[in-house]
Amino acid sequence: MKVINFAESNTIISQYMSELRDVTIQSDRLRFRRNLERIGQIMAYEISKTIDYKQVEVKTPLGIANCNRIADKVVLATIFRAGVPFHLGFLNYFDDAENAFVSAYRKYKEKENFDICIEYLASPNLDDKVLIIADPMLATGASMELSYRALLTKGTPRHIHVASVIASQKAIDYVQETFPAENTTIWVGAIDDKINAHSYIVPGLGDAGDLAYGVKE
Repeated sequence: MKVINFAESNTIISQYMSELRDVTIQSDRLRFRRNLERIGQIMAYEISKTIDYKQVEVKTPLGIANCNRIADKVVLATIFRAGVPFHLGFLNYFDDAENAFVSAYRKYKEKENFDICIEYLASPNLDDKVLIIADPMLATGASMELSYRALLTKGTPRHIHVASVIASQKAIDYVQETFPAENTTIWVGAIDDKINAHSYIVPGLGDAGDLAYGVKE
């Protein structure tokens, strides 16, 4: 399973990542959402290099041009709620893609003890399609796996791209253990070494959903 870590080389993503993490900038929710969207756009561009294309003839005002268009059927899936602006970045580039949405949340039994619950799924058929699952924070990998299992009820994709802004090394290892190695690729803006007792990534950036949309009750 291939892991593409954008932190291994300096690109404009490095700038956006630093702003997402910076507590002096995080209070600007619009900027926070926009940076998630920007990173989604760049990842979409990189993923676009891996999919299949077909040649078509396009009529121009002056003749016929041979052009390449996407041949693969692409489905963009996101996990509510922090995933929405990140998802929008992908959709800005794959504007003709089908879309899937999953609600996965932490249901706390005690302060540091929770289950991942899924209560909503809307998805097209996934058979033989390219599935991109976008979730900004990949802390343990449990939400990603359960969302993927839920999506499999709609068919079996030909290839899966797991896209996150920040992941823990534990989550990367977990996805590598639980997703099909032969047809999964992981794309991540940075990989942090630790998660704390609340299963938040350290240093991470905090709660992406709260930073994007406001603190929940």
